[in-house]
Amino acid sequence: MNIEVLGPGCAKCKSLYAEVEKAVAQSGVAATLAKVEDIEKIMGYGVMQTPALVVDGKVRSVGRIPRASEIAAWLGKPIGGN
Repeated sequence: MNIEVLGPGCAKCKSLYAEVEKAVAQSGVAATLAKVEDIEKIMGYGVMQTPALVVDGKVRSVGRIPRASEIAAWLGKPIGGN
């Protein structure tokens, strides 16, 4: 599974990255996590607001910081078995 956090490196982008790290660690999903700061690549996803989260090429979140439990649900293994 490939996960990308899109954003210029702002505090919100760093917070989203941390939430993704928590979700991956708690869910046990094998994933590659990358931070994308290149504006052209970000715009290539059609994202006009950051931070944004992309899971396996699909934009899952734009302009907000979802909780680790919500991210884990997108990864297919909800935290706590929910």
